[in-house]
Amino acid sequence: MSVEHRNFDLAADHWDERPQRVQLARDVADAILRQVPQATSLDVLDFGCGTGLLTLQLQPLVRSITGVDSSSGMLQVLNSKIANLKLANTRTLQCNIEQGDSLPGKYDLIVSNMTLHHVAEIEPLLAQFHRILAPGGRICVADLDSEEGRFHKDNTGVFHFGFDRDLLGQKFQQAGFSQITIQTATQIVKPAEHQTSQSFSVFLLAGVKE
Repeated sequence: MSVEHRNFDLAADHWDERPQRVQLARDVADAILRQVPQATSLDVLDFGCGTGLLTLQLQPLVRSITGVDSSSGMLQVLNSKIANLKLANTRTLQCNIEQGDSLPGKYDLIVSNMTLHHVAEIEPLLAQFHRILAPGGRICVADLDSEEGRFHKDNTGVFHFGFDRDLLGQKFQQAGFSQITIQTATQIVKPAEHQTSQSFSVFLLAGVKE
């Protein structure tokens, strides 16, 4: 298992070039909206937003959305999109929780897409999520089901080879979330070298802060 962090700044300029990533964001947004169908009055945090693929899927449907990421390169790409589209309800925030930063603000909905497996210590992050979520607010986190380290060609910065749904649900409950549901959001099909393509399932875990 890798213990190094990946430098996402190096990938930022070309991140959106893979149609698979764009489709994943659409699928995850659809899964989130099935859990939170009335989102027009919500202030949303997208944790690990990257270049904003999920952020901008949700942006037209919410009151405000803040994209948070540790990568300045990723946020520069998203900030360019925000400026070009003249989005008044969208902003970004650079925050690295693994270097001691704290998430600020208060939100009605926290979302995250394919970020959790890049976080070494999950429990402190969940505690921060619970702290900044308004009472009655919801959390929706999408990530990989357990796999054997085959999803990434380079596992630098990968601290979890997917997650066992039940065990992850328990961690969210221990952090104070209730009404936990975990459903399959989509499948990612990736070509494999010297063999047939591989399919990886992506779940959506949803919960509520009472």
